Amino acid sequence: MEQAPQRTQATRGACSLSATASGRRSAAFLGALAFLVALPTPLAGADDVITLAPHARHGETSVAVVEWLNRAHFIRKPLDDAASSDTFDRYLDLLDPSRVHFLAEDIRELEQYRFVLDDALKSGELEPAFDIYNRFHQRLTERLSFSLERIEKGIDRFDFDLDEMVEIDRAEASWPMHEEEANDLWRRRVKGTVLNSMLRGRDNEEISERLGKRYRNQLRQARQVKSEDAFGLYVNAYAATFDRHTQYFSPRDSETFNINMSLSLEGIGAVLGPEDDYTSVVRLLPAGPADKGGQLKPADRIVAVGQGKYGALIDVIGMRLDDVVELIRGPKGSVVRLQVIPAAVDDTSGETSIVSITRNTVRLEEQSAQRQVLTVNDGIADRRIGVVEVPTFYIDFKARQEGRPDYRSTTRDVRRLIDELKAENVDGIVVDLRNNGGGSLEEASSLAGLFIPSGPTVQVKMARRDTRVQSDNDNGFVAWEGPMAVLVNRLSASASEIFAGAIQDYGRGVVTGNRTFGKGTVQTLIELDRGQLKMTQAKFYRISGLSPQSQGVAPDIHFPDPPGADRLGNDEDESIGWDRVEPAHYRSSGEIGPLLGTLRQRHERRVADDPEFNYLRERADRSREITGRTHISLLRTEREAQKESDDTWTLELENTLLLARGEEPATSLEELRERQVSAETDESLPDPLLKETAHVLADFIGLTRQVAMLPQETATVVR
Repeated sequence: MEQAPQRTQATRGACSLSATASGRRSAAFLGALAFLVALPTPLAGADDVITLAPHARHGETSVAVVEWLNRAHFIRKPLDDAASSDTFDRYLDLLDPSRVHFLAEDIRELEQYRFVLDDALKSGELEPAFDIYNRFHQRLTERLSFSLERIEKGIDRFDFDLDEMVEIDRAEASWPMHEEEANDLWRRRVKGTVLNSMLRGRDNEEISERLGKRYRNQLRQARQVKSEDAFGLYVNAYAATFDRHTQYFSPRDSETFNINMSLSLEGIGAVLGPEDDYTSVVRLLPAGPADKGGQLKPADRIVAVGQGKYGALIDVIGMRLDDVVELIRGPKGSVVRLQVIPAAVDDTSGETSIVSITRNTVRLEEQSAQRQVLTVNDGIADRRIGVVEVPTFYIDFKARQEGRPDYRSTTRDVRRLIDELKAENVDGIVVDLRNNGGGSLEEASSLAGLFIPSGPTVQVKMARRDTRVQSDNDNGFVAWEGPMAVLVNRLSASASEIFAGAIQDYGRGVVTGNRTFGKGTVQTLIELDRGQLKMTQAKFYRISGLSPQSQGVAPDIHFPDPPGADRLGNDEDESIGWDRVEPAHYRSSGEIGPLLGTLRQRHERRVADDPEFNYLRERADRSREITGRTHISLLRTEREAQKESDDTWTLELENTLLLARGEEPATSLEELRERQVSAETDESLPDPLLKETAHVLADFIGLTRQVAMLPQETATVVR
């Protein structure tokens, strides 16, 4: 969640009271941004263990983080032995969450640091943190080398007639007591991976080649770990003792965050990913410099990068992806040269070509608001329902501060889209906030203002200060006065919860979907000499006085939970609990409440036998069943029987849906997967949750028009 930039003097720079879309969708999207942002690559080790040491400025940065958190975080928390112990445990969990790398003897030895990290953090002493990280890196290297050795010795050595198990979730398990126990644990893990491949129909040669390549790549990439990696994990372990949304951003992470908030960057506009030793082009961003140039193609492999027309080409084979990204990034108008192996060329041929691209501003339109129109019938008439999808609450703070009239923001884009929908004579509008992890607090408030004449939109409480009410300040302007609905799910968080909560509290629209994430905190970005600190500085409350923290926003009409919904949400964040404040002064429209009972009844009748909703319910139930499994058998006959049962269930469920859609059933899972791949880009396929929300809104439109046609006294009784 983010507030508008208000500069305040900081000890080591300016504190930007902006903040973060703590949304997982935004994070995932950023991790996929190319040229510009590296796709995630696995961590690993090498034959010779690397020993990392902190940079000189890391100590200063850690002291600055400590000072800021103890001075200005929403929670006042002493940096004492208890905080040291908590940091120690969280650091180990970040490094080894499944407890498969460290040995119990490592933990006993590292216990010497449990109650000294507080003093180390205060003084900027980082040797304890790097000792812990280096031990982890050593064990990681050993485990990966062991796994590779198992594959290279031949997978025919595995006995799948033994009745063995592998534990799925080891978050609460004990660390292996000694190397022999660790080796047995990893033997089972590798064996399980091999068995999974066998059950997919791969032969021994293909399995050996795939897994050998995987472990070698992971080992190679571990040679490329940097001090910044260890430092970031350690500082974030301490930051997490305050709350889960407080976080240190390295300089590269800071740049990524700014790109996400502004939806623009300067570069070539390509999504990159790792492919063995190469950096591969995953896709080109539409209308970006690379796309317009036409020379760079998806699946091309980049082997060298040069700056300007004549700069030396730097070999990037085997280089970390984020390092390659940094070489390709650059200011608008500058030239970068890429030496690539074309997609159609074998990498052993030696054939390459040089692609010269002039960097430019790239708009990330995939993350901007989009619109469409659906037509549904409510039993009386066809209703045209406009849909505005808002993936994140973004604003280009820098462009606005520079006075650029064309700066991007969610509210500006949605206002334009509403005007377009009004020109198309829509009867109602759905605001789709599914998977919207949040963003700017200011944008959430101003977006709500597009749908209400005036009044409060959110309440914000800083630590040890009175609650402050933020209001719609657009002089009564309303972009859309007609019927509306808001569609949310478990990954709608933060700013999404402000908007959905305000619309619900005003009775301005129907909220459909699933209970939202439950993030009721506001983060501030603080500029450090090295990177940024995203720090929780306030809580926000709905105008009704309720906090979304941990509880989220409950929809008026609930849809089936998605698979894995029980593992999503902010329920486990107990550091900042749920509470409430006095309601703000506002007037509800009163339009929704009296009709909710009827709307729910109609919805339930409509979806009772709806094949799309039955499909979603069945998947959710199956997901809960599978989530309850704690171990996986390594006995081949048992796994084959389980796979046959799972495959039969899946095929029957999918074919039931296909038949309901009037399509031919699939004869096998392989055919089904091929269809699903081709369907990923098929925009004609139904979105049952969006379609049902449109039906709910159409029902509301029909009901309100019926009421409007009644005599006044009768209408009063109905309402």
